[in-house]
Amino acid sequence: MTEARFVPFADRYEPPVPTDVALATFHDALRRRRSVRMFTDAPVPRSTIEWLVRCAHTAPSGANKQPWRFVCVQDAAVKARIRTAAEAEEREFYGRRANDEWLRDLAPLGTDPQKEFLTVAPWLVVVFQLTQGDDGGQVYYLKESVGLACGMFLAAAQLAGLATLTHTPSPMAFLGEVLGRPKHERPFLLIPVGYAAADCVVPCKAIERRPLDEVMVVV
Repeated sequence: MTEARFVPFADRYEPPVPTDVALATFHDALRRRRSVRMFTDAPVPRSTIEWLVRCAHTAPSGANKQPWRFVCVQDAAVKARIRTAAEAEEREFYGRRANDEWLRDLAPLGTDPQKEFLTVAPWLVVVFQLTQGDDGGQVYYLKESVGLACGMFLAAAQLAGLATLTHTPSPMAFLGEVLGRPKHERPFLLIPVGYAAADCVVPCKAIERRPLDEVMVVV
């Protein structure tokens, strides 16, 4: 067994402003995030997408296995194939798979099988979870690890002034097929990334958060 080695924790981050000010600023940015389905096709530089992935890649993971892959799609033909396959699955979902309660919960959001944003947004970032390492090794706490990385990706995009959507067509196996990914990579989340259209609208139903005392317990 490899012996653990430790080094001094020298590279510590110190916020440039008082802690509560830094957190309030961060919260103000995050609270404004909305799931956007109306994008402009204005380009987003590849370098920006690379920085978003770098930010996501700082996430903690079980035994530091980093079981994620961010496949970043800008090719119009590939995006069109993804849209065609996604809309086929969505028609099945709305027509047969979703139960009545699920459809009632979705109704105020105005979603439907049409997914125009999949071809309009300049980038589609498909996040895959690795069911084993590229070397065949074991991974741990897979969903937790990849979920943390996705959250950090979304936060970074918001700080960059970009619009995003967490899209989860179900089932998502077609993404691996369209993108030619190996079998040990399993689709986890599809994130369109770009800028919100000038005439973008979002559901008028307020996306309110439950009060802090309902989600936080101090003992």
